[in-house]
Amino acid sequence: MALTSLNGTAFASDDITLEKLGEKLFFDTSLSEPNGQSCASCHTSTAGFADPDRELPVSRGIHPNRFGDRNAPSVAYAMFSPAFHFDQEEKLYVGGQFWDGRAATLEEQAKGPFLNPVEMANPDITSVIGKIRAAPYASDFDVLFGKNSLDEATRAYEYVASAIAAFERSEHFRPFSSKYDLYLAGEVELSTQEKRGLELFNAEDKGNCAACHPADIQEDGTPPLFTDFTYDNLGVPRNRHSPFYTQDTDFNPAAQDYVDIGLAKTTGRDEDKGKFKVPTLRNIELTEPYMHNGAMQVLREVVDFYNTRDTRGDWGAPEVAENVNKEELGNLELTDEEVEDIVAFMLTLTDGYKQN
Repeated sequence: MALTSLNGTAFASDDITLEKLGEKLFFDTSLSEPNGQSCASCHTSTAGFADPDRELPVSRGIHPNRFGDRNAPSVAYAMFSPAFHFDQEEKLYVGGQFWDGRAATLEEQAKGPFLNPVEMANPDITSVIGKIRAAPYASDFDVLFGKNSLDEATRAYEYVASAIAAFERSEHFRPFSSKYDLYLAGEVELSTQEKRGLELFNAEDKGNCAACHPADIQEDGTPPLFTDFTYDNLGVPRNRHSPFYTQDTDFNPAAQDYVDIGLAKTTGRDEDKGKFKVPTLRNIELTEPYMHNGAMQVLREVVDFYNTRDTRGDWGAPEVAENVNKEELGNLELTDEEVEDIVAFMLTLTDGYKQN
């Protein structure tokens, strides 16, 4: 079985590390049922480690007629998300993984897709570990975790999760190599439009984007992550174009009546209905379509929505009317030029920037 790494080269058999084992697992398409889908299928580097299929608003599983209810979020910079917890001072939930925080850590997140019937669709943990025992890198587990490390499936599954999480904490997922990073380092200048966009992005009386997507270097020296890892109901309308609604009722019993209540699925609290995790804006240029349900196709449309949600009559009603954020968006009174300026700034957040 041939496996391909991020740079397209074959994996080395020596120098076994937890991170390298995680990379092999991340790209292994034999770990779905049937074979054909890996973690990388929905988290591709060229798509900002989000789903590369821009034609669909939500992510498709290994079975072509099965769909999730959400657009796969990027796992780039996910390592910086704190463990899911309730902030007693702010009185809100912070951190975790997935759009609804249902996984507290990267390790917990890594366990989910293998067993999800609309993702990699394995029937149980034993099935996953059985495939790994037959993989060319199976012996790596004994090197890292001890002899017969794959014999007990539940324990081995913990090893799998720890390896994938180690890879997702590697520099591949946190390069901090955008034009904005070089600008902060004093190595390049932003264009006049990009500078205007940055000012509008930060201004509380304009875009106010930084309220949830902070653009400043953190106190510990970490570059800005462009998310505060909180949860918010933006008033996003239902996406009636999602194939999730029309798939077999075994995978969506509610059919067209399905309502995604977001964070409330995890917490059980009414005050969390309709709230979804604030995503990082890093690589936002590459992660279309946008919003948890893929309701918006281009970045300009997202900024327009923030700007005019409450003043235009054609956006549609929020999928969840409770808890909609009406203080920080909805009627920003931005001009068309200001909207374009903010978009221009966000395009400076794409990793891999090369100076002319």
